[in-house]
Amino acid sequence: QLQASGGGLVRAGGSLRLSCAASGRSFSGYAMGWFRQAPEKEHEFVAAIMWSGGRTLYTDSVKGRFTISRDDARNTVYLQMSSLKPEDTAVYYCAAANRPGLTTNQAGYGYWGQGTLVTVSS
Repeated sequence: QLQASGGGLVRAGGSLRLSCAASGRSFSGYAMGWFRQAPEKEHEFVAAIMWSGGRTLYTDSVKGRFTISRDDARNTVYLQMSSLKPEDTAVYYCAAANRPGLTTNQAGYGYWGQGTLVTVSS
């Protein structure tokens, strides 16, 4: 089970930290990812991290602004979002991969949390 939290309303240029708490099984050796879906747009990959080793991937539009990290003790993955822009407004979903390797493809993620809404005002 994945439980996402931390969304909210923030002004452009502000910051938010999303959390994704994992429970029920170990995801060691697999990737954890964040995706987002803006109104009338397709599901979009945002960032991913390997649970073991910590290798990361980001979509180009968030590089340098977003940081994905994990806390092994809390079994939680975070998405620190800074310098937020109105175009970052979306429902953000965390997901856990069900196959080895680090991937941006949502088909590689078999476990999904509920979304958390991030709204960035201009």
